[in-house]
Amino acid sequence: MIYNKMFIKKLFVIFRFLILILFGSILSVEAQDESEIINVESSIVVLNATITDAKGKSVTGLKQTQFKVYEDGQEQKVDFFEAEETPFAAVVLIDTSGSMEQRVSMARAAAVNFLDGLRSDDMTAIYNFDSRVSIVQDFSNSRDISEKVFDLKASGMTVLNDAIYKAALELSKRNEKRKAIVVLSDGADTASGRSADKALKAALAANATIYTIDMSAIDAGGGKDRLQSQNALKNYAEKSGGVFIATPGGVALREAFKNIVEELGVQYTLGYQPLNTNKDGKWRAIEIRVAKPNLTIRTRKGYHAPKAKK
Repeated sequence: MIYNKMFIKKLFVIFRFLILILFGSILSVEAQDESEIINVESSIVVLNATITDAKGKSVTGLKQTQFKVYEDGQEQKVDFFEAEETPFAAVVLIDTSGSMEQRVSMARAAAVNFLDGLRSDDMTAIYNFDSRVSIVQDFSNSRDISEKVFDLKASGMTVLNDAIYKAALELSKRNEKRKAIVVLSDGADTASGRSADKALKAALAANATIYTIDMSAIDAGGGKDRLQSQNALKNYAEKSGGVFIATPGGVALREAFKNIVEELGVQYTLGYQPLNTNKDGKWRAIEIRVAKPNLTIRTRKGYHAPKAKK
């Protein structure tokens, strides 16, 4: 059997990446106690990057040689590169707290729209959160939604941070390289046991991109509380390389979910072994540069280095 050189080269790259995973412990997740942060003892950093042009359209066809990755300003050697469509795992979080009132039905419809856009190998789970986080539908590639979603009512407090943490925990158990958390909420956390910082760290450790959709009432105005809620949602999206979507109407909401599904399918996935091997738990800033002008590059802002065990 004869294989062309490109095919053999691709097999070699994938094999090398698998070896790095095995010996670098890319996802050794300590999550037996959910009160603790998800710790990733990893010698490899995996990045999922969305590249768009001046019109906001995804740019495909870029080569590995056009990418450079920097950590704290120091260029890193890219060990793995993938630019083709690949399955993703996502968790959709539906806010069902009392502040959501009549907008629960809109959030429910949005979840249905998200499932409608899935490809055959994409896996999605659905959770709702109010005073606690509850599973509605476990990971599945089905476009049919559980009947439980139609029983969701608005009541109770809001544990947004706990919900994002829980989604990160579940995604950390998945093998897909591309992972996402899609949050439908008005952003007003009132009762979480975990801070926004701890929830974000968990998402970054799980290599999850967070997309946040502001479900505040259209007539809610621009008061201090509303701005704080929006800023919380924006922070999750920006730090993880995702997108914040302002209060949408029906058509805009459907379009937003269509764009998220399409984006997850055409991201670029890069992996590298950091030159800085210190296990000090410090923040490491990441930057991706592409040798092509007028492009917007969106990926996570960085990660926390693992801490040495005492």
